Amino acid sequence: MRLLANIIWFVFAGFWLFVGYAFAALLCFVFIVTIPFGIAALRIAFFGVWPFGRAVVPQAVKGVGSSLGNVLWFILGGWWLALLHLITGVLLCLTIIGIPFGLANFKLINVSMRPFGREIVSVDEARRRGMNGTVSF
Repeated sequence: MRLLANIIWFVFAGFWLFVGYAFAALLCFVFIVTIPFGIAALRIAFFGVWPFGRAVVPQAVKGVGSSLGNVLWFILGGWWLALLHLITGVLLCLTIIGIPFGLANFKLINVSMRPFGREIVSVDEARRRGMNGTVSF
């Protein structure tokens, strides 16, 4: 079932989200200082292409640096990417078949605004870690 959901997701949302995040990563790679932001954008881009069966969980040892990175990320481009998810989610919710995918887009808004201090793992790994309240698809 996850495979079918991922294929439908890729056709209707995943490819375009990947393009948006890849563009953001490319802009971040232009400036040396923002390379960590580009890496975070690529990590989310690959998650956005094939999200079902994976989960976003908090990293245990991240602290002030991640918080500062999240603030800078939000100011520099996170809100644009969140807007991309919002628009895509609303468009997908216009059809009955697209509603679950639109809701998945709304879940990705949180990830797009605060990528630092989190990691993307399989749903099974998240369950093994006891992270049931995480963003999962």
